[in-house]
Amino acid sequence: MRLHVDIRKRLGDFVLENAFDTEDAITGLLGASGCGKSVTLKCIAGVETPDEGSVILDGETLFDSSRGINLKPQQRRVGYLFQQYALFPHLTVERNILTGLHREHDATVRQHRLREMMEIMQLQGLEKLRPAQLSGGQAQRVALARMLVSEPRLLLLDEPFSALDSHLRDQLQPQFLDLLRSYGRQAVLVTHSRDEAYHLCSQLCVMENGRIVRSDATKAVFADPRSEVAARLTGCKNISPARKIDERTVEASAWGLRFTTAQPVPDDLRAIGLRAHYFHPRASANRASVQWVGELEEPFEWILLFRYAGQDENTSPLWWRMPKDRKPAALPDIIGIAPENVLLLTH
Repeated sequence: MRLHVDIRKRLGDFVLENAFDTEDAITGLLGASGCGKSVTLKCIAGVETPDEGSVILDGETLFDSSRGINLKPQQRRVGYLFQQYALFPHLTVERNILTGLHREHDATVRQHRLREMMEIMQLQGLEKLRPAQLSGGQAQRVALARMLVSEPRLLLLDEPFSALDSHLRDQLQPQFLDLLRSYGRQAVLVTHSRDEAYHLCSQLCVMENGRIVRSDATKAVFADPRSEVAARLTGCKNISPARKIDERTVEASAWGLRFTTAQPVPDDLRAIGLRAHYFHPRASANRASVQWVGELEEPFEWILLFRYAGQDENTSPLWWRMPKDRKPAALPDIIGIAPENVLLLTH
């Protein structure tokens, strides 16, 4: 199943101009709050109407401003999971799920589908409870059941784990992924979490200010973010303005150093990024003297803060992140980083 989105919508001073095509199982929209992720979902679902453009799902036009097509949300057969699940507080679990079958009038079919979905979502025994009596994970599964029971062609998931604590979120993500795979439906997932995007999404669109700044297979985006925004959102802590010296050499102005790169340096280079995990005292390339300025202890890792020798003291220190059991007894005077780990950022 293929989803085509090419839409524009103005909301006050904010302008959404979003375009992507996907056939992947789960496509992620990754970005900071207010970048247009949720508005994009609402336009696909028909909850919001774009000013212009088109939305096409598996060959069927859901919206086309030039042809005057704008199917109602219930005609699109698209399932929308809201951020806070939007369960009806006065209805029991089973009655919440049955609201997803409002177009099915055969009572026998309704009960069969209800029992089937209760089993799939492991909700047996919770039928008569109301949302206030459920845990976060149970509420999420009820909301998913209500969405899936209507057999939507496409699933739209708006920050589905944001209401859960970190322990429950880590427990539910693998189950959630297995469920979507077994259900066999395409999904678009909105998130601001790079870990969630990496765990769940096969394709990733990074958004900023209403536009996609990087789109590719998820692992390709993390390996080569290409933009400062995408680098930061995928976890790169060390970024410096940079200029091209030659085909394989760049100069990072914030650090006062030149770096050799594995990839050819583009003419429109704007910055470089160095991920915090990739420094090493025995690296054979891009070696330089460092001055240690601090450290941060995390539960299972150390973050060692340093500046390169000669780096302006008014600039931010760099991060070197490592597992706790690998912290050297004496910090090295020189560290390096492999050319393939120098990220080239053009915008």
